[in-house]
Amino acid sequence: MKLLGISAVVTGGASGLGFATAKELVARGARVVLADLPNSNGLESARSLGDAASFVPADILDEYEFGEALSAAQREGQLRAVVHCAGRGGDRLRIIDREGRPGDFESFQGVVRINLFGTYNVLRLTAERMASNEPLDGDRGAIVLTSSIAAFDGQIGQTAYTASKAAVNGITLVAARDLASHQIRVNTIAPGTFDTPMLARFSDDVRGALAEAVPHPKRLGLAEDFAHMAIALLENSYVNGETVRLDGAIRMPPR
Repeated sequence: MKLLGISAVVTGGASGLGFATAKELVARGARVVLADLPNSNGLESARSLGDAASFVPADILDEYEFGEALSAAQREGQLRAVVHCAGRGGDRLRIIDREGRPGDFESFQGVVRINLFGTYNVLRLTAERMASNEPLDGDRGAIVLTSSIAAFDGQIGQTAYTASKAAVNGITLVAARDLASHQIRVNTIAPGTFDTPMLARFSDDVRGALAEAVPHPKRLGLAEDFAHMAIALLENSYVNGETVRLDGAIRMPPR
């Protein structure tokens, strides 16, 4: 699918993986709506990308707010691409702690609600809008979701995060098959250890150790690496129903 002249939405677009993806879409000639929380720096991020980008405050769990982001994109042209980067990190809670107390159930539900329920909300509302498009290069649209290598190599304390991201991985093929009759493709990226705002809270020593654990290249993933993969999945019309590990061949240890 050619990206020149299309309209796109990137969730979590104010920073990190989402912003890098929005920047690359604009560079390819797309018009992009950055959807992110109202307290994000979305307006400044959109302005930095020029007239081809705009910001719409939206919670991915809110049907009306995310619908407004989709509508804003459709006013700029046919909505052909959505890259869903919004989500949250895990709570790092053990199933039972050292005193034998069970993990916080509300915390588990909160992580799953944002990462899984939010993803499904984005998927269903996006597909509804794309289904009315005329086919372009054989597609009515393409959707890229975000999982994590935790879906495959979850570490101790990542129960909630792993559950939510494994579910996104599980949805991918089903969604691709479900939406095939509408000529809408669905793929997912599972990033490894990336240099994002979520990782910025760790010390340089910890970040260095994480980079050293990557077989090759021995560095943290860059937001631009994610953006390049997202663009490839949007453009390549024969990639469908895939979850692509983007991790430098790392396999996470138990801790």
